[in-house]
Amino acid sequence: MAQSGVSVAPECIQAFNELKLGKSTKWIIYKISDDWKEIVVEETSKDPDYSKFREKLLNAKSKNKRGEEGMGGRYAVFDLEYDAEGGEGKRSKITFISWVPDDSPQYPRMMYSSSKDALKRALNGIAADIQANDPDDIEHDSLIQRVSKGR
Repeated sequence: MAQSGVSVAPECIQAFNELKLGKSTKWIIYKISDDWKEIVVEETSKDPDYSKFREKLLNAKSKNKRGEEGMGGRYAVFDLEYDAEGGEGKRSKITFISWVPDDSPQYPRMMYSSSKDALKRALNGIAADIQANDPDDIEHDSLIQRVSKGR
């Protein structure tokens, strides 16, 4: 359980293991449930199109304590493939992304920031960890650049 009191639903680990072992799932988007008590799977996909994945993150919504909807945070895992430098062939890294936009409401920002480690600890096999607060942080080229350098 996270410092925030948010727990990780078993389905989160199951979906991650399917991505990690099966390799047919390309990405998973997780969210904190509307009652702010549990991290759950929002969506999984076999579509390798990064632009569709990015669009889902950019359009995510969360409700604050008063029930007002605003820009929302998400956690995501993307099986990122890229060409290694020096012509060493293709590489693949399972990348954890914590998407907490700077202009999202305060309560969702706080909850996503303080609950991240609980989910990360539950997912064994993450190769890279990206903290994203701005749309530029989740541009495909930006991610490739950070992941290929081992960050």
